Amino acid sequence: MSKSFEDLEVWKKACRQALVIYKTLKETKDYGLKNQMERSAVSVPSNIAEGQERDTKPDFIRFLRIAKGSNGELRTQLYLATKLEIISTEQSNELINENKQISKMLQGLINSVELQNG
Repeated sequence: MSKSFEDLEVWKKACRQALVIYKTLKETKDYGLKNQMERSAVSVPSNIAEGQERDTKPDFIRFLRIAKGSNGELRTQLYLATKLEIISTEQSNELINENKQISKMLQGLINSVELQNG
């Protein structure tokens, strides 16, 4: 495992995703969806960090899976926010593409950690 979660590219990318979600939804008046999207976005890097800090391979994998689930939840909310015209189709496409990259990175990290000895 990495020395620190801060070294993980997927954690960095997930933090950037959360910041973009907050900035994108700053003026949104749909507080229910806004709150849920912000919570999902923050959950992704938070769970990566928590899993890494627990310092056991099974815990790290479990929290990476939780992060991946939160990432999927956020992607669903992005689709809904687009249909509700809270965010533009252009913004949504960019955010969804980034989100899908994060999901692939999380799966790759899960696979890598599962293959490690010890």
